[in-house]
Amino acid sequence: MSALTRQQISDRAPDGWRLLLKQIQTTAKFETFTAAGEFVARIGALADERDHHPDLAIRWPGHVEIVLTSHDVGAVTDRDLTMAEVVTDLAAERGAVLDPSGCSIVEVALDVMDIDQVRPFWAALLGYVKEQPGVADDTVRAIRDPHGLNANMWFQQMDEPRTERNRFHLDVVVPHDEAQQRLDAALAAGGRLLSDERARAFWVLADPEGNEACICTWQDRD
Repeated sequence: MSALTRQQISDRAPDGWRLLLKQIQTTAKFETFTAAGEFVARIGALADERDHHPDLAIRWPGHVEIVLTSHDVGAVTDRDLTMAEVVTDLAAERGAVLDPSGCSIVEVALDVMDIDQVRPFWAALLGYVKEQPGVADDTVRAIRDPHGLNANMWFQQMDEPRTERNRFHLDVVVPHDEAQQRLDAALAAGGRLLSDERARAFWVLADPEGNEACICTWQDRD
């Protein structure tokens, strides 16, 4: 099973799903918590039948967060899109609304001079495992919670030490069609736009005290 390109995924994903880097996400909204639980149980049975399993989380009052990726490939493949279609049909049968507007991924990013030297410390400290790179034999640039509960940590390669700016920042990955709204909200809340040179891949912002964060999408990435 081969990884699909970002454009292929975005073009072919069912209505209500959005690509966030290496996965597709949506939120199914039900009127009751019980209905959400029954929906999750049905997805579980279908996933076992198909031997392809999404990550699921039930949130009050009746929302189900659904994440699909092919863990063995480290990317989105045809089977993820097929499973998304199955989930979409099931949600429609049960009267749920699929809403991707609140979907996001938060990564903690650290600027370093030697990724291979620094990464093992953080993996050991956090109890994380390596995130499979998108290119074979490439440097492992991220680590993740093996239980899928906490934010990933990503290491940004620097050419020279950073001494005058923060070395830690948050990467907030949002659906591509939500980025402008999120950017506008952050600026209205007192933030500053430091750079849009790499938009639409990411915008660099700072809070009123200069602490940095990036709003990121799948578009225009290297």
